[in-house]
Amino acid sequence: MNLPAGFHRVAFEEIGSTNTEALRLAETGAPELTLVTARRQLAGRGRRGRAFDSPTGNLFASIVLRPDRPYAVVSQLSFVAALAVGDLLDRLALDGAVGFKWPNDVQVDGAKISGILLEGGVGHLVAGIGVNLLHHPGGTPYPATSVLAKGGKAADLEEATAILAEAFLERYRCWLADGFEPAREAWLARAVGIGREVRVALGDGRIDAGVFSALDETGALVLTRDGAVRKINAGEVFFAA
Repeated sequence: MNLPAGFHRVAFEEIGSTNTEALRLAETGAPELTLVTARRQLAGRGRRGRAFDSPTGNLFASIVLRPDRPYAVVSQLSFVAALAVGDLLDRLALDGAVGFKWPNDVQVDGAKISGILLEGGVGHLVAGIGVNLLHHPGGTPYPATSVLAKGGKAADLEEATAILAEAFLERYRCWLADGFEPAREAWLARAVGIGREVRVALGDGRIDAGVFSALDETGALVLTRDGAVRKINAGEVFFAA
């Protein structure tokens, strides 16, 4: 695999979770851009501890990062990772429109094709990225799809991983050099649901609702209703029927 300069790959045929291994390596001093990959995960996980379906043939990768930035802004890297997935999907020429669903899903024609999970500790962060290349789960509470199902150009796992790494590095360097605004603008250009009524399940069990009117300069979701403006930093978005 021809990874961009600076990446150091740690590859597994099978592992519990690439994020768990990347976090372990980061805590023991692994350098930035250590890339942990696996052909299959036995205990993949998504946001809020949910299981992440991880069959052989899909892409599972976790990248160790050490951004010299305040902790309050590193969550913006979920948008950076989403943009990199979008770049990968563009290269694979899918038959459908790529969109970004706040805060960290990538969709094609409204069906989820990728999930992103940021986890971290003192002095390090891990960006976990899963992309449905060949398979997608059924029976989920939301539509899902894959590159294969959307007629994308054939790309083996190694090629797709290299493309993703290249795209992520370019987007990450832009974020380090220029801040969040370029990523924010690129994300909003493909934002799913902007201008629509949404419901947001908050972490404490409450539900907020309003029109998804903007993404602020920090990455917070901006809701408006009856002239009131609210900013939400964490939650799960559902679209009104």
